[in-house]
Amino acid sequence: MSKVKNGAVKDLTEGEPTKLIFFFTLPLIAGNIFQQLYGFVDTLIVGRFLGVNALAAVGCTGSLMFLMLGFVMGLTSGLSIYTGQRFGAKDESGIRKSVVACTIIAIFSAIVLTIIGVTFCRDMLIFMDTPPEIIEGAYSFISIIYGGMIMFVIIQMQTNLIRALGDSKMPTVIQAATLSINIVLEPIAIIILDGGIPGAALATIVSLTIGNIICFIYIKKRVPILHTHREDWTFDKKILWEHIRIGFPMGFQSSIIAIGAVVLQSALNGLGPIAVAATSAAMRVDGIAVMPMMSFGVAMAAYTAQNYGARKFTRIAEGVKKCVYMSCSFSIVIAVLLVIFGTDVMYLFVGDGQEKIIEYGQQFFIINGGCYWILSLLFIFRFTLQGLGQSFVPTVAGVMELIMRIFAALVLVDMFDYAGACMAAPLAWIGACVPLAISFFITRRNLRRNHAEDYKINS
Repeated sequence: MSKVKNGAVKDLTEGEPTKLIFFFTLPLIAGNIFQQLYGFVDTLIVGRFLGVNALAAVGCTGSLMFLMLGFVMGLTSGLSIYTGQRFGAKDESGIRKSVVACTIIAIFSAIVLTIIGVTFCRDMLIFMDTPPEIIEGAYSFISIIYGGMIMFVIIQMQTNLIRALGDSKMPTVIQAATLSINIVLEPIAIIILDGGIPGAALATIVSLTIGNIICFIYIKKRVPILHTHREDWTFDKKILWEHIRIGFPMGFQSSIIAIGAVVLQSALNGLGPIAVAATSAAMRVDGIAVMPMMSFGVAMAAYTAQNYGARKFTRIAEGVKKCVYMSCSFSIVIAVLLVIFGTDVMYLFVGDGQEKIIEYGQQFFIINGGCYWILSLLFIFRFTLQGLGQSFVPTVAGVMELIMRIFAALVLVDMFDYAGACMAAPLAWIGACVPLAISFFITRRNLRRNHAEDYKINS
């Protein structure tokens, strides 16, 4: 690798794994929390200033947002795996060609997703049995979000490329700046400009656009290793396929999971606006609470990809073990805090006089928080396998999540009412974690057997 200064890129193939993973994860936690705060801010401001029905309208679009935006997050993370592997192998030409492939696939995907989303979002809301009193508000919000899909795709692609080079700090700074802009713009759009629910969506798209500009300028000035040359833009079928092979299954995993969330949302809609509003608020809090666990998983994808490229397989196994200790410890602490203070946080969304919503929210936190440690293991095994370039078993795990969520929606909600809906996520985590754990231990054994010499060198 040349000695040119490249921002804060970090070689994860050297040094003590615990320290590397922990300090790589800390900015990721902050960045992923900022990412979740977009939805948190939308829900908080809309609920406070536009009322419970508006809160339910924005909240019931959560599964539809996850359907598309989850695909984008999975796709862009998967595309950058190859970039991280080339960085670990000290292959600058491979990094540049990876940037080209990522750019082409990301833009094409953004165009297709925008067309599909804008065309069918109303039909999807109807399919989900969205209550009549909130469907127009839900449509006005999600159609604008889908219309600005390209802004989300581009910022995810740029920040994931930076993370693949071992820099988890700058993407966090960019996300913080983008969220800050959104926090300023959204009340202006809703209250001062009287934009209502559409104003909240437009403020989000504008803030993402500004975030993209900030990210592009940073890469242009500080990360020359990501700058492409004219000769890099030649069609390379093999490299393009390597990105598609890893990226699209990771995207589809999120979408498969989201289909289950859509089915579950349909069941929640049948319980009425109170259940929808309670779940909307609780899931915003839950989404932030699980970010440390997810961040440890994302860190393992970057750590594994670089060490796999460098053929340091012993370090991968050691990193997984240390990461399990750290992430599971975090999950227990977070679960306890959520159960203790969850009720207070719910009041932020709905204020006084909404005791049933508060009661539902606390029920959600107890059932989900008790299983966070399982989610920790799921993220670590899934992202480690993806960092190794594997896609089949993580996809199978996504299908297992889908089956479990559908089971909860079709069976448990009828049996246990709202508590049945709350059981959907823990069941999904268990169903996904089993094949991922089995696959990880088989993969570790095969690496030991097939690359014995590399193990000897790096032990």
